[in-house]
Amino acid sequence: MSDLRFSESVFVARPPEFVYDMVADVTRMGEWSPVCKACWWEEGNGGPREGAWFIGRNELPERTWETRSLVVAADPGREFAFQTNGSWVRWGYTFSPAEGGTLVTESWAFLPDGHTGFRERYGDDAENQIAIREQAARNGIPITLAAIKQAAEAG
Repeated sequence: MSDLRFSESVFVARPPEFVYDMVADVTRMGEWSPVCKACWWEEGNGGPREGAWFIGRNELPERTWETRSLVVAADPGREFAFQTNGSWVRWGYTFSPAEGGTLVTESWAFLPDGHTGFRERYGDDAENQIAIREQAARNGIPITLAAIKQAAEAG
């Protein structure tokens, strides 16, 4: 089992609290992500708080699927993170004050339960399927960060 983690950062000319509020509003994720096209809070789970659940709809040319995610960090102006499928993958955003704005870091980590789940779901093709997800994260994070930066600085 390999340790699959990736992160990238971008400077945004807005205060950390402003950028946090944008990102923690998961209903806006479809505006920025090249794969996640929509998110919505589960009934009774509205708002970005630890323990809240939301659904994300993801689309690629070859398939569309939904994930259920749990907010695991909701520290306004500092960190917002969630795990998909309970504990298969962790997506996180940190917001560090920088002169004139915020350094926003998006991270992705494929967790041990994800390895187990993919082995159960895909059998001998599990490692290939994991590699596809890793490449999608590596390709998508810079696109997402650039879109967040553009939206934040525009408004």
